[in-house]
Amino acid sequence: MTTTVDETRRRLGRIGAVLMTPIAPAGEWRRAAKRVEDAGYGAIWTNEAIGGREVFTQLAVMLAATDGIVLGSSIANLWARHPAAMQGAASVLADAYPGRLALGVGVSMPAMVEQSGQRWANPMARMREYLDGMDAAVDAAPAPEVPFPRLLAALGPKMQELARERADGALPAAMPVEHTRRVRERIGGGKLVVALQPAILETDPAAARETARSTGLLSMPGSPYIRSLTELGYTEADLEDGGSDEVLDACFARGGEESIARRVRAHLDAGADHVAVSVLAPDLASAAGLYERLAPALRDA
Repeated sequence: MTTTVDETRRRLGRIGAVLMTPIAPAGEWRRAAKRVEDAGYGAIWTNEAIGGREVFTQLAVMLAATDGIVLGSSIANLWARHPAAMQGAASVLADAYPGRLALGVGVSMPAMVEQSGQRWANPMARMREYLDGMDAAVDAAPAPEVPFPRLLAALGPKMQELARERADGALPAAMPVEHTRRVRERIGGGKLVVALQPAILETDPAAARETARSTGLLSMPGSPYIRSLTELGYTEADLEDGGSDEVLDACFARGGEESIARRVRAHLDAGADHVAVSVLAPDLASAAGLYERLAPALRDA
C-alpha cells in the first residue's frame, strides 16, 4: 500500500529550491516560481515572518502560476496562526492542487516570537499542543483527495523524535551533513528527511564566509542552531562572532556549481530524501537566475 511518505518522496524528487526574500509583488513570485519549475526542480519551498508575508498566500500565488511542481512551507510558523487555521489553510490548498502541497511547521526563535508581542514558551510543549490542535481540526476544511505531508522543523533530538511520532518527517535547515545522518538514524526509514541547504555561489572563500556571517544564523538571540551545533561537537569558540570558518563551511555550501552539487550529494548519501537548496540572493529574479545556473550540476546529484 502506498503511503503519504512514499507518494511525497516520488513527487518531491531529490532536489528542490527555496524562494525566500523580503516582500515582493505577486508578479515577481509568479515569474520566479515558473522559472524554477522550468529549470527542472521537484519542489519550491518558502517561509514567512510573524506578520507581513504570509506563507499560505505565497504558496497559493505560486501554485496558481505553475503546472505541477510541489510547493512547500519551510516553515509555516505556529506562532502566526491558530492550529485550526493552519490545518484548514493547508487542507484547502491541498484540495485545490492535489499532491502539490507539503506542510512544514516550526516553532521559530525566541527573538522573533517576542518581537511579535507574544511570549516564548517551551518549544516541545508548544509543538505538541499545536499538533493536538491541528489533529482536532481535521474537519476545518474538506479532506483533500491526496493527503498532504506534515513535516516538523526538527533541529534537536527531541523534536526529531516528535517528528517520528506525530508527523511524516523532519525538515532541518542549515545544518552540516553529519546532522542529516543523525536525523535519519533517529526517525528511521519510514519517514521523510528534507534537508534545507543554504548555498553561496562564490568561489572566493573569504567573501563567501563573510556573506554567511552576515545572515546572522549564529548571532540571533536564542538561536536553536547553536545548541544543535554544540551537540555535533562544535565548541563555544566555533560559535562566537557569527561562527568560525569551519562551522560556516559546514553549514553553508559555497563555491561554484559543482561544489554546491557535491554538498547536495553528501546530504543525499547521508539519508536525506530531498535537499532544498537555498541560494542567497538579493531578489527573486536573481534567485531564479542562480537556480537556472545550478540546475545542470544538480540534475546529476
